[in-house]
Order: sequence, then structure tokens, then C-alpha cells
Amino acid sequence: MRVLGVDPGLTRCGLGVVDSLSSRRVALVDVGVSRTPPDAALADRLLHIATELDDWLDRYRPDAVAVEQVFAQRNLHTVMGTSQVMGVAILAAARRGIPVAVHTPTEVKAAVSGSGRADKAQVQAMVARILGLPEVPKPADAADALALAICHVWRAAAGTAAPGTSGPTAAQRAWAEAERATRRP
Repeated sequence: MRVLGVDPGLTRCGLGVVDSLSSRRVALVDVGVSRTPPDAALADRLLHIATELDDWLDRYRPDAVAVEQVFAQRNLHTVMGTSQVMGVAILAAARRGIPVAVHTPTEVKAAVSGSGRADKAQVQAMVARILGLPEVPKPADAADALALAICHVWRAAAGTAAPGTSGPTAAQRAWAEAERATRRP
């Protein structure tokens, strides 16, 4: 299985492709970041990211696309941009008939590091270790995209991924319930 991981962001959108191998091993195919200038028009920024996503999808022909679920932040502007890029990624895959899975940050952290509370540095170090890289992919968005792809490969191998659907997985439902519980009086 080949998976394209997308860490959506309007200024930096991480892109990472991995292939699954035997015994839960994965191999790096490519990693990069689509960058757009913050002062460019929104339409131009989304078009640039869409064009790069199209290029990656056509070049690597993944079997699935794994996108990070947008989570609530205090910065509404950041959430909106991230959500828009998430939609661009899902649409680009859907146009090609490629299944899309959405994974929460906690789900990805748990899959890659063993703990849903791992910090970014721990996740990045594990991505480098899992892929046998001499150093952590930079910037963080690139490593995050690879973590998403690895998470999806491993969940698919375990039969717990939801390929072809963008509905929530059991882990996503549990995460959403935990978030709701923290907001209750």
C-alpha cells in the first residue's frame, strides 16, 4: 500500500509518501512542503497548494490519502486556512477515486510514538527512526505528513482504518468524546 500523508496548512502544507512493507515496516518514498506566501490572495494560495497536490497524486499514485483532522484552536484564522487546505486535499483525492482517511492528531501520535500525549519532538524522532532516516525531516510539517501516512498504513494493516470513508474512526469518536467531556461543567 502507498499512502500520501497531508498535514494541511495554508502557509506550509506537509506532504509525505510512504510504502508499506512486510512486518509493519514502511519505506520513505518522498517528503516535502508546499509553501505559500502569507500576503498572497487566498485563491492564489489554495490554487498553488491544489496544483502541488495534483502533481504529487499524479506522480506517486497513492492507494490512499491520509489527512490530519482540523482541531479547534484559539486562532480562527489558522483554523479556517487549515480547513480550506484540508478540503482541497480531500477533493483532489476524490477526483481520482482515491480513498481518503482523516486522522486526529492524538490518533497519529499514539500510532507513531505509542502515546497520544507525545510532543512534536517525540513524534518527529519516531518518524525518523521508523523510516531509518539519519535526521528528522524538516520542517515539522514534513515530519507530520509522514507520521500521518505511517499511521494510516499501520491502521490499515491492523484492519482499523476506514479506507474510502471520511467518517470518524473509533479512535476519532473517542477523541471527540474526550474533548466534549473536558468542556462539560
